[in-house]
Amino acid sequence: MTDPSKDQAPEAALKIDRVSHFYGKRKALDDVSFEVRPASFTVLLGLNGAGKSTLFSLITRLFGVRSGAISIFGFDVARTPGEALRRLGVVFQARTLDLDLSIEQNLAYHAALHGIGAATAKARAADVLAKVDMLDRLKDKARALSGGQMRRVEIARALLHRPRMLLLDEPTVGLDVKARADILAHVRNLVATEGVGVLWATHLIDEILPGDNVVVLHRGKLLDAGKVEEVCARAGAADMTAAFNSLTGEAATEAQ
Repeated sequence: MTDPSKDQAPEAALKIDRVSHFYGKRKALDDVSFEVRPASFTVLLGLNGAGKSTLFSLITRLFGVRSGAISIFGFDVARTPGEALRRLGVVFQARTLDLDLSIEQNLAYHAALHGIGAATAKARAADVLAKVDMLDRLKDKARALSGGQMRRVEIARALLHRPRMLLLDEPTVGLDVKARADILAHVRNLVATEGVGVLWATHLIDEILPGDNVVVLHRGKLLDAGKVEEVCARAGAADMTAAFNSLTGEAATEAQ
């Protein structure tokens, strides 16, 4: 007899189910639904004001979910926030390292917040910094790092408690071309080697590769979601830039 469980798709790393959100009378998100699969790289694409940061605030419980549901590996962020957020690592758009502390101290403080003991934290810090090629800067103060290096440390810090899902909100804003490419490469490598699910929010279409999953968000509405090739085909477009233009009716923002 065939085991039906073997035919079931793996549980979503992140599931957004009919989520809406208001600021007063203004609707910032309008019935948004999509999923991020485990060990996959999904791009949340939208211009400034699309609702990307609002969605991230709901996922991380900075805002309460009032309409719809959000779950991380099956754990609802509203009903079981501890279990849900334990599986989540976050890199926010704003820089959040303490500039007067060393890299080691920044990571140790974050580990303590997650209840990780000092000896374990030290070993994990070395491991995650090695993954982003920053282990040699362990003793340096954060203020001595470039913007790209700070981002890499923030990604390492987000991995300390060994999450299975990563959120990154416009992580390459303000970085030069090489630093942007390095950060993207590091995160894509984490998907391939660590099996984490990633939701990468950006307005930069050149950060998307063929084969990526993409979610197009515009003025709070989800316009399409799927593989790049599928979204382009449905839009009747030759590439993602043309597909975005077609879906939104606005000029796409590309990297300068």
